[in-house]
Amino acid sequence: MIKFLDVGKINKRPEIKKKIDEVVESGYYILGKECELFEKNFATYCGTRYAVGVANGLDALRLIIKAYGFSNNDEIIVPANTYIASILAISQNGCKPVLVEPDISTYNINPDLIEENITSKTKAIMVVHLYGRAVQMERIYETARKYNLKIIEDSAQAHGAFYNNKRVGNLGDASGFSFYPGKNLGCLGDGGCITTNDGFLADRLRAIRNYGSLVKYHNKYQGVNSRLDELQAGILNVKLKYLDSDNEARRKIAKLYRTEIKNPLLVLPEVEDELSHVWHLFTVRTANRDGFQKYLQENGIETVIHYPVPPHKQPCYGEFGNMHFPLTEEIHRTIISLPISQVMSLDDAGRVIEVCNAYKG
Repeated sequence: MIKFLDVGKINKRPEIKKKIDEVVESGYYILGKECELFEKNFATYCGTRYAVGVANGLDALRLIIKAYGFSNNDEIIVPANTYIASILAISQNGCKPVLVEPDISTYNINPDLIEENITSKTKAIMVVHLYGRAVQMERIYETARKYNLKIIEDSAQAHGAFYNNKRVGNLGDASGFSFYPGKNLGCLGDGGCITTNDGFLADRLRAIRNYGSLVKYHNKYQGVNSRLDELQAGILNVKLKYLDSDNEARRKIAKLYRTEIKNPLLVLPEVEDELSHVWHLFTVRTANRDGFQKYLQENGIETVIHYPVPPHKQPCYGEFGNMHFPLTEEIHRTIISLPISQVMSLDDAGRVIEVCNAYKG
C-alpha cells in the first residue's frame, strides 16, 4: 500500500529523539528557551518581526481575532470552501463569518467577489492559503486599503509558500499557523503560531495566550491557556531547518503528477509560479469521486478527501440555512487528495501516475 502520508518516516530523524531527551532532562516544559528560540527562528523564516507560539492552529486564528477586539456581530470575510477551523475562529469570537466563493482554478478566495460582500460591519478579510497555495494578494490589498480592513492569513497549510518574494505569514496584518503532525512543518502533537509585524499586537497575544498575563499572577486581559509547549517547540526547531528542502521534494512529486497524469477524467491543479505552492495537498477533481477512491484503494493507493462536507452544510452552522455556493459545493463533491510528501519515493509516485492514467471511470 502506498500511504497517503507516512508521518512515522517523516519524523524518523535522530535529531528529533535527541531534542526530546534534552527537553525532558531540562525539567522545563512551558514557555522556556525552546519556545523562545522557535519564535525567533520562525519569525526570521517568515520574514516577520514577531512570532507567538500557541497551542494549535485554531487557537492561532481565534486569538488574533480576540486580540483585535472585534465586537459581537462584526463581520469577517472568509472563503466558503475552507476547512471549518477558519470559520470556527470567527464565530467563537462572536463575529459573523461572511462566506465568499473561491476561484475554481486556484481553490483560493476569489478577490473579485470580496467587495460586493463588504458592509459597514466588515472588519477583516481572512485569506486561506488552501492546500499549500499562496493567495494572489494584490486585489485583496487594494480592497483592504479602500475599506480600512485587517487582513488575517490562515497559513495552516502553506508553510514556506511565496507571493511576490514574500512568504505567507508576512502577507497580511497577522497570520495563524498550525503545526498538526500532517502539516509540511508538523510537530508530534498539536501546536500553532501567530506571526505579525505589529509589536503591540504581539505583546497582547503573548499575554492572552497565558491567562492574560505577562507578569505572573498579574492578569491584564481575560486570557486563555494556549501555549506552544517546550517539547513541540524543540521538535519544530529541528524540523524547521529542513522545511525548504522538504517543500522542494514535494514540488518534485507534484511536477511529476502534473506533467505525467494525462487522464481526461481527472482535473489537475494549476500553478504558474512554482514557489507559490508547497503542495501540502495534491488534489484532483473527478465526477465519480467515490468510485475513483475505491479504484485507487483496490490498486494499493491510499487517498483522503479534503473535505467531504462544506462548512455551510455542516449541522453546527444551521444559521447558514439554505445558502448555496455552487463552486464550493462542486469542489467538496468532486475533490480527492493523492499521496504526496517529502519522503515519498519516485517509484511510488510513478505507480500513482500509472494507476491514475489507467482509470476508466
